[in-house]
This record gives sequence, C-alpha cells and structure tokens, in this order.
Amino acid sequence: MALFVIGDTHLSLSVDKPMDIFGGWKNYMQRLEQNWRSVVGEQDTVVIPGDVSWGMSLEQAKADFAFLHALPGKKILMKGNHDYWWTTKSKMDRFLEECGFDTLTILHNNAISAEGVSLCGSRGWMFEQGQEHDKKLIAREAGRIRASLQDAARFGEQEKILFLHYPPVFMQDSIPEFFEVMQEYGVRRCYYGHIHSNGCRFAFQGEWQGVQLTMVSRLSCIYAKKDWLNRNYCLQQVEFPKRMCYNCLDHSAKRIL
Repeated sequence: MALFVIGDTHLSLSVDKPMDIFGGWKNYMQRLEQNWRSVVGEQDTVVIPGDVSWGMSLEQAKADFAFLHALPGKKILMKGNHDYWWTTKSKMDRFLEECGFDTLTILHNNAISAEGVSLCGSRGWMFEQGQEHDKKLIAREAGRIRASLQDAARFGEQEKILFLHYPPVFMQDSIPEFFEVMQEYGVRRCYYGHIHSNGCRFAFQGEWQGVQLTMVSRLSCIYAKKDWLNRNYCLQQVEFPKRMCYNCLDHSAKRIL
C-alpha cells in the first residue's frame, strides 16, 4: 500500500473547459489515466489537493467523479479555487454515497488516516507579493488547518502530513499564521498545488521554518525551457523514511509513502 498526491486535475467532462488548449496539456486525461494505472494500486491512496473539476455543481462534476472513481485506489478530494461544485461536507458526502462513488472521500475540516499517517489539510490562501494580507481570510483558513490537525488526534501519535491547495510560500514570501499552526502540531511535511507554467519558477520547494514544502500541481515538474513541451502530470508518492524517491512520470503522481 502506498500514498500518492497529485494536484490540479482540472477535469471537465461535463463542461466546456478543455485544458488542452494550453501548451503541454494535449491529451492530458489520457496520459493521466495511463500513468495513474501504471503506478497506483487498488489498495493505495491518492490525495488531490484542489482544482479537481471544472463542474459548477455536484451534478456537473459527476462525470469527473466517475472518471476518478474508475481509477485504482482511494481518492481524497480537497477544495481548490476552481472547485465551484464545492458545498457543505454533508451534501458532498451524501452525493458521493448516493452515486456509489465509494472510493472518493472529502477532506474538509477533518483528518483521514491512511497508510499509517494522518492526512490533514485545507485550501489555504494565496496572496500577491507586496499586497497586504487579507487577515480575515487567512485567519479563517488557519482555523480550518487547525481543525484538521486537531481532528488527527483521534488517530494517536502517527505523523500528520498537511496538504494545501495554495502554496504557503511564494516568491520568498510566506503566510506566518499557517506556519505557526504547523509548528504547534509538529507538521514536518506539506504538499501544495495551484501553481502552473511560468509560475513554477517562483514556487518555493524545500525546508521553510522546519517544514519540507513540495509542489504537486500538474505541469509543475519541469523548469528548463528546453523541456517546455515535455511537462509532466505527476502523481507523486509520499515517501516513508528510507524509502524510494518519487517517480516523476508523464502525467503521473508523486508517491509520498
């Protein structure tokens, strides 16, 4: 059993929002499915930290949910800035249950235990460098991160891994309120998405205030201009200590455990 993460799937089977109009996204759903099936097993878990579907409602997102449901593994869905279908957790849970999408689970103000670790997270918040932080929204998101980490207490002393949609650090500027909560609850690993294309140059990856930050949005793995047309959709595997590094496969996922 393994734990993977991939951000920003941007599925659009029921709405007219084709992502392959952008460079590097041609046939992205086929590549995503092919590589997902090549690395993810039925007993594995995949976290998708936001921008799951372009659907404007749960009903519009149903075809995208069905696509994900048909893929191997258990999928943990989170909210991104383009998930307009998002509503209350109770409504989403009921919809998924009624549709028989039993491999899909919503992560929102709660924690989920998988592969011996606690999966925690929230959307977070994005700010532009040089602008004053929106303190009200940041305080709200810090509270949601705290609620998720607090919920993980029911799973005992296992490691808490935090997933955010927005990066907590961008262009060397950070949101200190988020890191205060991470440090309070002993978070050492945080995975985030949202960033694509040229924005990847400004995304921070590495250790920040004792937390290892990793970007997992699609089209995020290639930086050199010569590789512009060869960007990856990376399902990334969350690593256990002393385990294998992630495989950066085309339209695949990062294994983190």
